[in-house]
Amino acid sequence: MAETTTYITVQQKYRSLLKSCKNLISTEDIRLVRKAFDTAMSSEANLRAVTEKDIHRLLDTGLIITSEIGLGRTSIICLMLHRAIESGTLKLEQIKTAFGEKVAQILAGLRDISHIYATHRVVDSENFRKLLLSFAEDVRVQLIFLAEKLYDLRHAETLLPEQQRELARETSYIYIPFAHRLGLYNIKSEMEDLALRYGEPEVYKEISLKLEGTREAREKYINEFIAPIVEEFNNRGIKFKVKWRTKTIASILNKMRKKQVEFEEIYDIFAVRFILDSRGPEEKADCWRAYSIVADKYTPNPQRLRDWISVPKSNGYESLQTTVLGPNNRWVEVQIRTERMDEIAEKGFAAHWKYKGGTADKAIEEWLTELREILESSEVGAVDMLDDIKINLQDKEVHVFTPAGDLKTLPAGATLLDFAYAIHTAVGSRCVGGKVNQRNETLRYVLKNGDQVSILTSNNQQPNADWLNIATTSKARNKIRQFLTEDSRAQATLGKEMLARRFKNWKLELTDEVIHRLQQHYKYKFAIDLYQAIAEEKLDMAEIKEFITRPKEEERTVTTPREEVQVTPSRPISEDVLLIDRNVDNVVYKFARCCNPVFGDDILGFVSIGEGIKIHRTQCKNALDLQRRYPYRIVQAAWTNAGATSYQTVLSIVGREDAGMVTKITEVIAKDPKITLRGLSINSSEGLFDGQITVLVSDTEHLSQLISRLKRIQGVMRVYRHDSVKE
Repeated sequence: MAETTTYITVQQKYRSLLKSCKNLISTEDIRLVRKAFDTAMSSEANLRAVTEKDIHRLLDTGLIITSEIGLGRTSIICLMLHRAIESGTLKLEQIKTAFGEKVAQILAGLRDISHIYATHRVVDSENFRKLLLSFAEDVRVQLIFLAEKLYDLRHAETLLPEQQRELARETSYIYIPFAHRLGLYNIKSEMEDLALRYGEPEVYKEISLKLEGTREAREKYINEFIAPIVEEFNNRGIKFKVKWRTKTIASILNKMRKKQVEFEEIYDIFAVRFILDSRGPEEKADCWRAYSIVADKYTPNPQRLRDWISVPKSNGYESLQTTVLGPNNRWVEVQIRTERMDEIAEKGFAAHWKYKGGTADKAIEEWLTELREILESSEVGAVDMLDDIKINLQDKEVHVFTPAGDLKTLPAGATLLDFAYAIHTAVGSRCVGGKVNQRNETLRYVLKNGDQVSILTSNNQQPNADWLNIATTSKARNKIRQFLTEDSRAQATLGKEMLARRFKNWKLELTDEVIHRLQQHYKYKFAIDLYQAIAEEKLDMAEIKEFITRPKEEERTVTTPREEVQVTPSRPISEDVLLIDRNVDNVVYKFARCCNPVFGDDILGFVSIGEGIKIHRTQCKNALDLQRRYPYRIVQAAWTNAGATSYQTVLSIVGREDAGMVTKITEVIAKDPKITLRGLSINSSEGLFDGQITVLVSDTEHLSQLISRLKRIQGVMRVYRHDSVKE
């Protein structure tokens, strides 16, 4: 009896799958799907007994692909054959012959992903690059893979707690951002909740119980809220459907944390959606007419109006979105869209294919092309790339225009430099500034919606390391890193040639042993760093000759010119807090050059490999990254009040071009006898200047006074510490 029931259930699911697959039109289509299913089952049987669980997993995942994502025949065939290819019981050549080249291509991507998961953790390894490259070959690869991961999340209660946490972590880092970028709102929301459920089970349970306790009151309130709008729609003959939902537990928690409030203080925890029966050119006008009715009934918040109809999101999302003040002065989110817009919002780019004649939307093709371009550069570190792409996928967007009126969409917070790289890598690499709405702006200008931007370039310009503090998009940052890596290698080659020539002139033999001795002496971990320092003239050739010709027993370690001056505290170091004294005696520590801490800054220590403890400002970008990646190597640090000395720091200064600006800056600094000017560089272009000032100061209070005086110089627009928030 049980076997009969199982057979009936499987048959029902299989029929439901066929019905939900919209492009199963002919008998031949159904025959191909059946052939794929039979092939998959027989392949499984060759390996082991096919269990009921295996069949249900396959069919349930198939229903996610068709019903929730909106894919069709090709994707279903790929899903069914995926395990057979992965196990090796079927070859891609056989698949290509039986089902076509496109099926074989998608299956190759799915096979590569399975191999990555079988051999390494994805998030923490270079395999993350390979994973994304597999995704980038065909968008259906990642959609099928998302469906499989959603199934895993829905059935994760059978996993061990550690496995649940790992799945939740991968979901947050990879699958949720991809679901967001592809416009799969429902899947993204469900994944957020499930990731929270298994990542932070106690928090999830607490909010879930509170939501359940207020469900009846919410339903009553929503009915009261929609009643007058529904009545007016009916009076005007508007055809519509109305839906409402409680916001996800993850979004409620995010709002609680962002606003630093309790659950009871979150009022807009539900959203009402009006879906209009409107088509063609009337869609936009009908949505705005519906909006006017809602706005007549309830007062809208003008700051919360989002017009995603005139300018859709890059993932295809279209909707009018607003927040209105409902009965009892409670805020309610209202969405107004047509049936077409609603389907695209639910199923993302898969729905676009339906409405665009079966071809992929241009935006997703552009995005995948850019993703491939980034990933194919092997010079970019996996962790850096992970952070950049994750941010790029999740961030809100800003829409700006080229001089020709073409629309460009970038993540919110993108700069003029990001825009230049979005035009073309060559334009970004030569960018010196730009005009925004006919006004000159620097590379650091943060783009705003509606800006019209033109880029100014110079053949003498090239990327530098500071650009990584300006660029925010993954494309720009990775292109800059790629250039810097190639430039470093070119410099290293030059340095190696310089050293070889000198050794030839000195009639000395340059061996691997000699290079190793120089690395140890100057504390360079890699020979390439040594060669680069030589090319940049950071090492004195006469000193190198003296060291090499000196008897080995006299060798001693010196401080490398590229590093900070080594200092050590004069008192025993606490196990909990490293005390930063101004004298020297015992434990080695250095001030990090990326942020140049000054007496009075909030600081922390990082235990480096072979270079003692590096002292960073707590708000330094590198320090924040180190805390996230290596929390176990972080040491608390604090200043003492002993002694007196000066600390080197770097200021960035931006303003309007003025022939006497350098004189004005140096005069301000010269008036203070407690400040020593160590360096000043100014770059000017198209009426603006952008520079850096290196000074020695005694403490943060003194530094703040200097910044205030520099800001008062006529023509200066901004002054801020390097690697700090721009003021």
